[in-house]
Amino acid sequence: MKRILALALSVLVWTQPTPAPAQAPAQVPTRAAIEEIVRDLIRREPEIVLEALEALEKRRDTAQAEQAKRALAERRRELENDPDAPVAGNPRGTVVVVEFFDYRCQFCKRMHEPVKQMLAADRDVRLVRRDLPILGPASVVAARAALAARAQGPQRYEALHEALMTARGNLDEAAVFRLAAEAGLDVARLRRDMEDPRVAALLRRNADLAQALNITGTPGYAIGEALVPGAVDLGTLRALVAEARTRAPR
Repeated sequence: MKRILALALSVLVWTQPTPAPAQAPAQVPTRAAIEEIVRDLIRREPEIVLEALEALEKRRDTAQAEQAKRALAERRRELENDPDAPVAGNPRGTVVVVEFFDYRCQFCKRMHEPVKQMLAADRDVRLVRRDLPILGPASVVAARAALAARAQGPQRYEALHEALMTARGNLDEAAVFRLAAEAGLDVARLRRDMEDPRVAALLRRNADLAQALNITGTPGYAIGEALVPGAVDLGTLRALVAEARTRAPR
């Protein structure tokens, strides 16, 4: 109730006319008097509370979006050029798509094929993969396994990435290592390489970047100057890439 009173009082203040400079200051009402005015206002016009909440939410969303865009500009080099982050597509592509994903995220799995189709059709795109394992311990195991697989060669990494992205059912720790074995990886070595401090450090950097960009779920994309939270269709991906290409340095 206190929050509603405060919001309604704010709206009341916003809607009051500003007194002319020549007017003498009015006597300041007591807190009890103000609260009674607000209660009466809410009783007579309850929709004003919803309007205040919507205005507050809109201001918050706008502020977060502006902050994320500033972070995107300030940290673009770090976001797009981390030497430890896996890259797909054209390593020299002029358009960079950064994908935040979780191997256990069903929406990420749905995006897997459209992303592959985009890369196949547009040979000027460099895809930077940013593991963001937010769906529990099994997600962390999957991310660490995929990143550690790079030590056994890019083909082994790609094979495990494909297997993890297309896996159905419960992707638990046992399933991760089963898929790794089926992808031709030395699982004993993989387990050792998963403990490499660089793997954990990269995951921390990914999480820090996601927080700075206000990416709170997966999938999430940074394409040029656009931040895309959530899954989109292939047409939208292509349109965002085309827009980013028009802004890319010549």
